[in-house]
Amino acid sequence: MADVTDLLDAGERLGAEELRALQLERLRTSLRHAYENVPFYRESFDKAGVRPEDCRTLADLAHFPFTTKADLRENYPYGLFAVPREKIRRLHASSGTTGRPTVVGYTDNDLSMWADMVARSIRAAGGRPGDVVHVAYGYGLFTGGLGAHYGAERLGCTVVPASGGMTARQVQLIQDLEPSVIMVTPSYMLTLLDEFERQGVDPRTTSLRVGVFGAEPWTEQMRREIEERFAIDAVDIYGLSEVIGPGVAQECAETKDGLHVWEDHFYPEVVDPITGEVLPEGERGELVFTSLTKEAMPIVRYRTRDLTRLLPGTARVFRRMEKITGRSDDMVILRGVNLFPTQIEEIVLRTPGVAPHFQLRLTREGRMDALTVRAEARPDAPPEVREAAARAIVAAVKDGIGVSVGVEIVEPESLERSVGKIRRIVDLRPRDAG
Repeated sequence: MADVTDLLDAGERLGAEELRALQLERLRTSLRHAYENVPFYRESFDKAGVRPEDCRTLADLAHFPFTTKADLRENYPYGLFAVPREKIRRLHASSGTTGRPTVVGYTDNDLSMWADMVARSIRAAGGRPGDVVHVAYGYGLFTGGLGAHYGAERLGCTVVPASGGMTARQVQLIQDLEPSVIMVTPSYMLTLLDEFERQGVDPRTTSLRVGVFGAEPWTEQMRREIEERFAIDAVDIYGLSEVIGPGVAQECAETKDGLHVWEDHFYPEVVDPITGEVLPEGERGELVFTSLTKEAMPIVRYRTRDLTRLLPGTARVFRRMEKITGRSDDMVILRGVNLFPTQIEEIVLRTPGVAPHFQLRLTREGRMDALTVRAEARPDAPPEVREAAARAIVAAVKDGIGVSVGVEIVEPESLERSVGKIRRIVDLRPRDAG
């Protein structure tokens, strides 16, 4: 492979001082754009007693108010747009499963920048012009499919717009069209792996060499599972529709040590989830983003609820964020113990006889909350192996997390699959249980 430095774009070649100067210039412009064109931001800034010109250094951003998902929903559908609706070239939206969806818009320049950032991400992951890229993210209002699609085309790749679902057909397409890169959620990638093996095809013999996985938290154990079973490099991509979509940050194939944030377009902070105080580099907290170049819908200090920490850059000048360990709103507090689905995932993945598909069910027994881990057995696991697996998971959760849970080993493929984000937590507690 050619020296990756020969492939970097102008933004990736910036020195540290050049980057900070560019960030401040773009930040001041973006704050002014939001203040002058979005009533919500004008009212929010005025209430906090700040104006765009008060941002004289990057540290001054901490004085500006946060934006939350509730703010986006309250301004549904076009209330946070900073340009006339006629200049919007595309709309995307969240699923809206818990209320109004969050709608985001893009100008021509926004779409071009987004494609550039996804192209940069695919290249950092190991993709190259001329590669065939199999996109198995969902297409439509979800940003994953189209975001990956236009980024791959911008890089000069050939795109297979497979979307999600029709798993058997996807396996056939991968064999016939010989892609070298796949972009998909990690949970659906495991479903594809199972289908390869069900068809009697060794996943390690395919043309795939790079997997770019995002849209949900996943662990180092899952990375090893995918890399060993598929003989590929598995790397992480990060994004969210409120900020742009996929392509906000990317793990580099040569280091696999966290995701470099494309800081020339998206400015990251990590804050204390309770107090909102900005935390020093290296401390874990909630990730917050401010857009630096978005036209249609600038976003100021958006609280992602994702938990991570910022670290110095390695493969790029940009800072890195650790793989997302969970979300502050996905945290389960079980009898006083904080628990994240990724902690259970690590245990399930190292338990013999169990497939990497599981679900957490919360119920209430009397006055106490109870958690049951439902994990699928591997097809070849006999009853005694399944029983041993259940006992092993119970013990590992008790020893490693400090809480008692129930475990059910269920039949293969009996848990609901998702072509997008997997539903890890099913809360069956009464509504007044909290």
